[in-house]
Amino acid sequence: MRRYERWLRLATGLILACYVVPHFLNHSLGVVSIDAMDRLRGPLAAWWRSAPGTVLLYGSLLTHFALALASLYRRTTLRMPAWEATQLVLGLAVPPLLIAHVVGTRFAWFLLGHHIAYQRVVGLLWADPDAALRQAALLLIVWTHLCYGIHYWLRIQRWYANGRPVLFAAALLIPSLALAGFAAAGHELWPAIEGAGGTLVYYPELGNMSGAEREQLLEWRQGLELAFWALLAATLLARWLRTRLGGTYQLHHASGRVISAPIGRTILEAVRDAGLPHASVCGGRARCTTCRVRIVEGLARLPAPGRAEALALARVEAPPNVRLACQTRPRTDVAIVPLLPPSATDAAAARRPGAARERERPVVAMFVDLRGSTRLAESRLPYDVVFIMNQFFSEMYAALRTTNGYYAQFRGDGLLALYGLDTDIAQACRDAMRGAAEMQRRLELLSQSLRAELAEPLKIGIGAHAGVAIVGTMGPPDAPIYSAIGDNVNIAARFEGMTKAYACVLVVSAETLAHAGLEPRAAPLHHVRVRGRNERMNVYAINDPRKLFES
Repeated sequence: MRRYERWLRLATGLILACYVVPHFLNHSLGVVSIDAMDRLRGPLAAWWRSAPGTVLLYGSLLTHFALALASLYRRTTLRMPAWEATQLVLGLAVPPLLIAHVVGTRFAWFLLGHHIAYQRVVGLLWADPDAALRQAALLLIVWTHLCYGIHYWLRIQRWYANGRPVLFAAALLIPSLALAGFAAAGHELWPAIEGAGGTLVYYPELGNMSGAEREQLLEWRQGLELAFWALLAATLLARWLRTRLGGTYQLHHASGRVISAPIGRTILEAVRDAGLPHASVCGGRARCTTCRVRIVEGLARLPAPGRAEALALARVEAPPNVRLACQTRPRTDVAIVPLLPPSATDAAAARRPGAARERERPVVAMFVDLRGSTRLAESRLPYDVVFIMNQFFSEMYAALRTTNGYYAQFRGDGLLALYGLDTDIAQACRDAMRGAAEMQRRLELLSQSLRAELAEPLKIGIGAHAGVAIVGTMGPPDAPIYSAIGDNVNIAARFEGMTKAYACVLVVSAETLAHAGLEPRAAPLHHVRVRGRNERMNVYAINDPRKLFES
């Protein structure tokens, strides 16, 4: 149900934007002349005053307002980020300012048959400074609310960062030109109005409006304003009663805090109401997944994810114990661990799915180290060393790219590579061995091309092991990396160190070679102890990984 509400809110908001943007651009023509404003108003009014246009416009306006009240009612706390509060307040400020304008224009035309043109509207507003200020305020409030909505709708899109400068320029220019057009039209009209002796003389049609009609317009205006305030007050009262009735649940937060919240309140609302920061780029609309949490206790007692939450979690391939804090409403006690820092931004939300998740999966971890780098640095100028190292990393990266490997971390004179991010473990192991062979081939070619610069050929040590690891985005919020943590990663690092003792290029576990379906050929088998593990492991010391693929 709420999924359809979100789409309905977006659809009605876009329809209103389709009215507002041309309407404001129409205002901007006042810098040319009032006649230019009315010439564009003609075709715009032909659509928006037609029966379909009227139903679409005012239906969208009323629906958008009703959805805002429904959203406000469902909130169990009014504690929210500043941008969310600003958008909410601006949206609620529109109706009381808009009612007078709608009654004075659309109602006067549609219900009373009075012709309303720019010349009349601008002149009457200029004759009443308070009304002119209210109209200018309405323009700015409507536009700011619209820009907030557009920004927080598009910010998680990958292309938005590149298009934002253009949209920002338009967001500044359109309201500025609209206000400039209103001011220019007023300056054009006002001398003629004063010269004629006032608005009643300049606009003789005003005399055609009877006292009863004026009273009717005032009655409509006051009635609509009263209805707005009554609906808002009823919504707030109903929300208050809903949050005070019923039971509570306890939320055990990873920070150590235990939060008591009424049943019906989402995890995100409960955490924020307790004053704890929590990421939520999209504002709790199940679109960005930055609010996701790991459920440590109470998972079985939680309601099943709704359609919107399930789709969002599926996009990031979240495991079953991960839920969206903005959508989960516990009815019993629950313990959670937030998965993203509170400072997570739209960049984290817009990152490709593979880089925006933490998941447990089987992968091959491979550590690669350049041998003799210390001697290399001692015998050359720093710039020469940097040149050689860059050539080395370039070739290693190319080897990974051609064998479906992922360059995860830079480690001084080495790197960590991952295989199996998008394949099964058997293919990952085979690709990893192909990667080791390709690295050896490329290193020999690089040594040949640099033979004039090198006292001896470049050599590498490679350690590889397959196992289950936690794969995902890690590190500080401003400089995250996509990497892995797990026992197999540590073991691969130990294997890389063993290549020195065994004077070989590759040390790989027998288990990894078995997964790859490769024979070790004549490579010696060793039973080794690895720090952190009790049992010995079987490994092969391989001098040339390319021989694994010889028939």
